[in-house]
Amino acid sequence: MSDPQQNQNEGTEETFISHLVELRERIIRAGASVIVVFVALVYWAPDIFRLLARPLMQNLPQGGKMIVTDVTGSFFVPMKVTMLVAFVIALPVVLYQIWAFVAPGLYQHEKRLVAPLVGSSYALFLCGMAFAYFVVFPTIFRVMAHYNAPLGAQMTTDINNYLSFVLTMFMAFGVTFEVPIVVVLLVRMGILSVKKLRQIRPYVVVGAFIVAAVVTPPDVFSQLILALPLIVLYEAGIIAARIFVGKGEKVDAADHSEAAG
Repeated sequence: MSDPQQNQNEGTEETFISHLVELRERIIRAGASVIVVFVALVYWAPDIFRLLARPLMQNLPQGGKMIVTDVTGSFFVPMKVTMLVAFVIALPVVLYQIWAFVAPGLYQHEKRLVAPLVGSSYALFLCGMAFAYFVVFPTIFRVMAHYNAPLGAQMTTDINNYLSFVLTMFMAFGVTFEVPIVVVLLVRMGILSVKKLRQIRPYVVVGAFIVAAVVTPPDVFSQLILALPLIVLYEAGIIAARIFVGKGEKVDAADHSEAAG
Protein backbone atom coordinates (compact mmCIF):
# COMPACT_ATOMS: atom_id res chain seq x y z
CA MET A 1 0.00 0.00 0.00
CA SER A 2 1.40 3.44 -0.98
CA ASP A 3 2.20 6.07 1.62
CA PRO A 4 -0.34 8.96 1.51
CA GLN A 5 2.37 11.44 2.51
CA GLN A 6 4.58 10.27 -0.35
CA ASN A 7 1.69 10.58 -2.83
CA GLN A 8 0.98 14.09 -1.58
CA ASN A 9 4.64 15.11 -1.99
CA GLU A 10 4.73 13.68 -5.51
CA GLY A 11 1.55 15.54 -6.40
CA THR A 12 2.97 18.80 -5.04
CA GLU A 13 6.18 18.29 -7.00
CA GLU A 14 4.28 17.60 -10.22
CA THR A 15 2.17 20.71 -9.70
CA PHE A 16 5.29 22.81 -9.12
CA ILE A 17 6.96 21.46 -12.25
CA SER A 18 3.84 22.07 -14.32
CA HIS A 19 3.78 25.69 -13.09
CA LEU A 20 7.43 26.11 -14.06
CA VAL A 21 6.73 24.71 -17.52
CA GLU A 22 3.78 27.05 -17.97
CA LEU A 23 5.85 30.02 -16.73
CA ARG A 24 8.57 29.20 -19.24
CA GLU A 25 6.03 29.04 -22.06
CA ARG A 26 4.49 32.37 -21.01
CA ILE A 27 7.93 34.03 -20.90
CA ILE A 28 8.80 32.64 -24.33
CA ARG A 29 5.54 33.93 -25.80
CA ALA A 30 6.02 37.35 -24.23
CA GLY A 31 9.61 37.58 -25.45
CA ALA A 32 8.62 36.36 -28.92
CA SER A 33 5.98 39.09 -29.21
CA VAL A 34 8.60 41.76 -28.45
CA ILE A 35 11.06 40.24 -30.93
CA VAL A 36 8.43 40.03 -33.69
CA VAL A 37 7.55 43.72 -33.27
CA PHE A 38 11.25 44.64 -33.13
CA VAL A 39 12.00 42.76 -36.37
CA ALA A 40 9.04 44.49 -38.03
CA LEU A 41 10.36 47.92 -36.96
CA VAL A 42 14.14 47.48 -37.26
CA TYR A 43 14.26 48.71 -40.87
CA TRP A 44 12.96 52.09 -39.68
CA ALA A 45 15.30 52.30 -36.66
CA PRO A 46 17.06 55.51 -37.88
CA ASP A 47 13.68 57.15 -38.54
CA ILE A 48 12.43 56.14 -35.08
CA PHE A 49 15.50 57.68 -33.47
CA ARG A 50 15.09 60.89 -35.50
CA LEU A 51 11.50 61.06 -34.31
CA LEU A 52 12.68 60.67 -30.71
CA ALA A 53 15.33 63.36 -31.22
CA ARG A 54 12.97 65.86 -32.90
CA PRO A 55 12.19 67.90 -29.73
CA LEU A 56 15.91 68.51 -29.24
CA MET A 57 16.75 69.11 -32.91
CA GLN A 58 14.01 71.72 -33.23
CA ASN A 59 15.59 73.74 -30.41
CA LEU A 60 19.23 73.50 -31.47
CA PRO A 61 20.81 76.56 -33.10
CA GLN A 62 20.70 76.65 -36.88
CA GLY A 63 23.04 74.01 -38.22
CA GLY A 64 23.28 72.30 -34.80
CA LYS A 65 23.70 68.54 -34.71
CA MET A 66 23.94 65.69 -32.24
CA ILE A 67 27.30 64.00 -31.87
CA VAL A 68 28.54 60.43 -31.46
CA THR A 69 31.45 59.82 -29.07
CA ASP A 70 31.21 56.02 -29.13
CA VAL A 71 32.43 54.14 -32.21
CA THR A 72 29.33 51.91 -32.29
CA GLY A 73 26.89 54.45 -30.86
CA SER A 74 25.35 55.41 -34.20
CA PHE A 75 24.29 51.77 -34.67
CA PHE A 76 23.37 50.56 -31.20
CA VAL A 77 21.50 53.63 -29.94
CA PRO A 78 18.82 53.47 -32.69
CA MET A 79 18.60 49.71 -32.06
CA LYS A 80 18.00 50.32 -28.34
CA VAL A 81 15.33 52.90 -29.11
CA THR A 82 13.61 50.53 -31.53
CA MET A 83 13.69 47.71 -28.98
CA LEU A 84 12.11 49.96 -26.37
CA VAL A 85 9.40 51.01 -28.82
CA ALA A 86 8.79 47.35 -29.65
CA PHE A 87 8.46 46.54 -25.95
CA VAL A 88 5.93 49.32 -25.42
CA ILE A 89 3.89 48.16 -28.42
CA ALA A 90 4.02 44.50 -27.35
CA LEU A 91 3.37 45.29 -23.68
CA PRO A 92 -0.34 44.33 -23.87
CA VAL A 93 0.71 40.84 -24.98
CA VAL A 94 3.31 40.65 -22.20
CA LEU A 95 0.73 41.75 -19.63
CA TYR A 96 -1.76 39.21 -20.95
CA GLN A 97 0.77 36.40 -20.52
CA ILE A 98 1.34 37.51 -16.91
CA TRP A 99 -2.43 37.69 -16.39
CA ALA A 100 -2.98 34.23 -17.88
CA PHE A 101 -0.37 32.77 -15.52
CA VAL A 102 -1.71 34.29 -12.27
CA ALA A 103 -5.44 34.33 -13.09
CA PRO A 104 -6.19 30.73 -11.96
CA GLY A 105 -5.09 31.64 -8.43
CA LEU A 106 -7.31 34.73 -8.14
CA TYR A 107 -10.82 35.07 -6.76
CA GLN A 108 -13.58 36.21 -9.08
CA HIS A 109 -13.76 39.73 -7.64
CA GLU A 110 -9.97 40.03 -7.94
CA LYS A 111 -10.16 39.06 -11.61
CA ARG A 112 -12.73 41.78 -12.18
CA LEU A 113 -10.37 44.28 -10.55
CA VAL A 114 -7.12 43.27 -12.28
CA ALA A 115 -8.26 43.65 -15.91
CA PRO A 116 -9.32 47.33 -15.71
CA LEU A 117 -6.39 48.04 -13.38
CA VAL A 118 -3.81 46.73 -15.86
CA GLY A 119 -5.50 48.40 -18.82
CA SER A 120 -5.73 51.78 -17.13
CA SER A 121 -2.12 51.52 -15.89
CA TYR A 122 -0.90 50.90 -19.44
CA ALA A 123 -2.97 53.78 -20.82
CA LEU A 124 -1.81 56.19 -18.10
CA PHE A 125 1.83 55.26 -18.61
CA LEU A 126 1.50 56.00 -22.33
CA CYS A 127 -0.17 59.32 -21.47
CA GLY A 128 2.79 60.17 -19.23
CA MET A 129 5.26 59.40 -22.01
CA ALA A 130 3.24 61.46 -24.49
CA PHE A 131 3.11 64.38 -22.04
CA ALA A 132 6.89 64.22 -21.63
CA TYR A 133 7.48 64.09 -25.40
CA PHE A 134 5.05 66.78 -26.55
CA VAL A 135 5.14 69.19 -23.58
CA VAL A 136 8.15 68.61 -21.34
CA PHE A 137 10.94 68.02 -23.87
CA PRO A 138 10.28 71.10 -26.03
CA THR A 139 9.96 73.26 -22.92
CA ILE A 140 13.15 72.01 -21.28
CA PHE A 141 15.25 72.22 -24.45
CA ARG A 142 13.95 75.73 -25.18
CA VAL A 143 14.85 76.86 -21.67
CA MET A 144 18.30 75.26 -21.85
CA ALA A 145 18.97 76.92 -25.22
CA HIS A 146 18.00 80.26 -23.64
CA TYR A 147 20.52 79.71 -20.83
CA ASN A 148 23.29 78.79 -23.28
CA ALA A 149 22.87 81.82 -25.54
CA PRO A 150 24.31 84.47 -23.16
CA LEU A 151 27.32 82.22 -22.53
CA GLY A 152 28.12 81.91 -26.21
CA ALA A 153 27.95 78.12 -25.78
CA GLN A 154 26.49 75.91 -28.49
CA MET A 155 24.00 73.37 -27.17
CA THR A 156 24.64 69.85 -28.43
CA THR A 157 24.74 66.37 -26.90
CA ASP A 158 25.95 62.86 -27.46
CA ILE A 159 23.22 60.47 -28.63
CA ASN A 160 23.90 58.10 -25.71
CA ASN A 161 23.47 60.91 -23.19
CA TYR A 162 20.32 62.04 -24.95
CA LEU A 163 18.87 58.53 -24.84
CA SER A 164 19.66 58.26 -21.12
CA PHE A 165 17.97 61.62 -20.44
CA VAL A 166 14.90 60.71 -22.51
CA LEU A 167 14.46 57.34 -20.77
CA THR A 168 14.76 58.99 -17.37
CA MET A 169 12.06 61.51 -18.26
CA PHE A 170 9.79 58.86 -19.80
CA MET A 171 10.04 56.76 -16.65
CA ALA A 172 9.52 59.77 -14.38
CA PHE A 173 6.38 60.97 -16.15
CA GLY A 174 5.09 57.46 -16.86
CA VAL A 175 5.30 56.60 -13.16
CA THR A 176 3.87 60.02 -12.24
CA PHE A 177 0.77 59.35 -14.31
CA GLU A 178 0.24 56.12 -12.33
CA VAL A 179 -0.59 58.13 -9.21
CA PRO A 180 -4.40 57.70 -9.57
CA ILE A 181 -3.95 53.92 -9.74
CA VAL A 182 -1.78 53.92 -6.62
CA VAL A 183 -4.31 56.06 -4.75
CA VAL A 184 -7.21 53.78 -5.71
CA LEU A 185 -5.25 50.68 -4.66
CA LEU A 186 -4.32 52.20 -1.29
CA VAL A 187 -7.98 52.91 -0.57
CA ARG A 188 -9.14 49.58 -2.00
CA MET A 189 -6.70 47.64 0.20
CA GLY A 190 -7.76 49.59 3.28
CA ILE A 191 -4.31 51.11 3.86
CA LEU A 192 -5.63 54.67 3.61
CA SER A 193 -9.09 56.21 3.51
CA VAL A 194 -10.29 58.99 1.25
CA LYS A 195 -10.53 61.23 4.30
CA LYS A 196 -6.90 60.51 5.23
CA LEU A 197 -5.76 61.19 1.66
CA ARG A 198 -7.36 64.61 1.86
CA GLN A 199 -5.69 65.29 5.20
CA ILE A 200 -2.19 64.54 3.88
CA ARG A 201 -2.69 66.69 0.78
CA PRO A 202 -0.22 69.41 1.96
CA TYR A 203 2.52 66.81 2.42
CA VAL A 204 1.83 65.42 -1.06
CA VAL A 205 2.18 68.91 -2.56
CA VAL A 206 5.56 69.39 -0.86
CA GLY A 207 6.64 65.89 -1.93
CA ALA A 208 5.63 66.59 -5.52
CA PHE A 209 7.93 69.62 -5.68
CA ILE A 210 10.77 67.68 -4.05
CA VAL A 211 10.44 64.88 -6.63
CA ALA A 212 10.28 67.45 -9.44
CA ALA A 213 13.41 69.19 -8.15
CA VAL A 214 15.31 65.89 -8.16
CA VAL A 215 14.15 64.60 -11.55
CA THR A 216 13.94 67.71 -13.75
CA PRO A 217 16.62 70.27 -14.71
CA PRO A 218 17.31 72.98 -12.12
CA ASP A 219 14.87 75.62 -13.31
CA VAL A 220 11.53 76.54 -11.80
CA PHE A 221 9.46 76.09 -14.95
CA SER A 222 10.71 72.54 -15.60
CA GLN A 223 9.91 71.63 -12.00
CA LEU A 224 6.41 73.06 -12.30
CA ILE A 225 5.55 70.97 -15.37
CA LEU A 226 6.20 67.81 -13.34
CA ALA A 227 4.93 68.91 -9.92
CA LEU A 228 1.61 70.33 -11.10
CA PRO A 229 0.51 67.21 -13.04
CA LEU A 230 1.53 65.11 -10.03
CA ILE A 231 -0.75 67.16 -7.76
CA VAL A 232 -3.63 67.11 -10.28
CA LEU A 233 -3.31 63.34 -10.70
CA TYR A 234 -3.34 62.88 -6.92
CA GLU A 235 -6.63 64.78 -6.77
CA ALA A 236 -7.96 62.67 -9.67
CA GLY A 237 -6.99 59.54 -7.73
CA ILE A 238 -8.98 60.72 -4.70
CA ILE A 239 -12.05 61.29 -6.88
CA ALA A 240 -11.62 57.89 -8.57
CA ALA A 241 -11.20 56.15 -5.22
CA ARG A 242 -14.39 57.73 -3.90
CA ILE A 243 -16.30 56.62 -7.00
CA PHE A 244 -14.94 53.13 -7.69
CA VAL A 245 -13.98 51.76 -4.28
CA GLY A 246 -17.51 52.08 -2.95
CA LYS A 247 -18.79 50.25 -5.99
CA GLY A 248 -16.16 47.53 -5.51
CA GLU A 249 -17.13 47.06 -1.89
CA LYS A 250 -20.74 46.47 -2.93
CA VAL A 251 -19.60 43.87 -5.48
CA ASP A 252 -17.46 42.09 -2.87
CA ALA A 253 -20.39 42.02 -0.46
CA ALA A 254 -22.56 40.47 -3.16
CA ASP A 255 -19.88 37.82 -3.86
CA HIS A 256 -19.63 36.93 -0.18
CA SER A 257 -23.42 36.66 0.16
CA GLU A 258 -23.57 34.37 -2.88
CA ALA A 259 -20.80 32.21 -1.44
CA ALA A 260 -22.57 32.01 1.90
CA GLY A 261 -25.81 31.08 0.16
